[in-house]
Amino acid sequence: MIIVTGAAGFIGSCLLARLNEEGYNDVVIVDDFSNAKKEKNFSGKKYSRKVERKEFHYWLRDNHRFVQFVFHLGARTDTTEFNRDIFDELNLNYSKDVWNICAEFGIPLVYASSAATYGGGENGYKDDHDLIERLKPLNPYGDSKNEFDKWALAQHKQPGFWAGLKFFNVYGPNEYHKGRMASVVFHAFNQIKASGKMKLFRSHKKEYADGGQLRDFVYVKDVTSVCMFLMHHRKNSGIYNLGSGKARTFRDLAENTFKSMQRKPEIEFIDTPEDIRDKYQYFTEADMSKLFSIGYKEKFHTLEEGISDYVGNYLTNNKIW
Repeated sequence: MIIVTGAAGFIGSCLLARLNEEGYNDVVIVDDFSNAKKEKNFSGKKYSRKVERKEFHYWLRDNHRFVQFVFHLGARTDTTEFNRDIFDELNLNYSKDVWNICAEFGIPLVYASSAATYGGGENGYKDDHDLIERLKPLNPYGDSKNEFDKWALAQHKQPGFWAGLKFFNVYGPNEYHKGRMASVVFHAFNQIKASGKMKLFRSHKKEYADGGQLRDFVYVKDVTSVCMFLMHHRKNSGIYNLGSGKARTFRDLAENTFKSMQRKPEIEFIDTPEDIRDKYQYFTEADMSKLFSIGYKEKFHTLEEGISDYVGNYLTNNKIW
């Protein structure tokens, strides 16, 4: 059986869909299932058991001999949360427990790290293990992910295979429940649908035009492709970037959303909120050479392709993958 933690959430439920599409139905899904808004993400999908997040460590220890692979994607992902105790509990210590059980019983493990670990990008965006100690995340969420990456690299007792994936700006179906933390594509679609317009943050740096801030936007279907590759590959343990490898502007994103909705672009610029302005990233771009060096060959969706699929096949009809 295969384990997916965070299976009621955005990326986890998309991975469950991908596993089902490829014939994997003996999947144990793990999450806090109390959020009713997430229920449609896994309703109708095939899985063998639901395990509550708080019970998972006990369940895994009791059932380890049946488990073939663990995808640990569950985490607190709110970058506007500043209570470090929450991140210590849910992202750092919880993940250590998962790692230790996988290491004890030789269970392969893929876990979710984040590009938030790179902070302002002063050290670049290369997934070199030697750089991780020098990274300075801009918020407690990024800190929690980087602290776990550092801890994992320091462990002598490891799963037989493991990989930490530094997700960049992931967008795609099944993020309806995420509220403020949903992708910019999701918010763009809903703004355009409601008002015919899209609001973007004004640039507060002279070297960037309004809407010219750059991000590495990666389609969630590409994320699931990498996860499937690693499940079969099971070599070359380490920490890997997971982005498209190509930074694009927010203006590009907005204009492509208008295009996919068959609307004429109408963009307004607003000031970046004071509470995040000094921590706002103006450029991110994943160096993907490390993943390609171990044999990954699948082509990533362009921003145009990803938005077209997301808007046309999911958002327009309020569908789940």
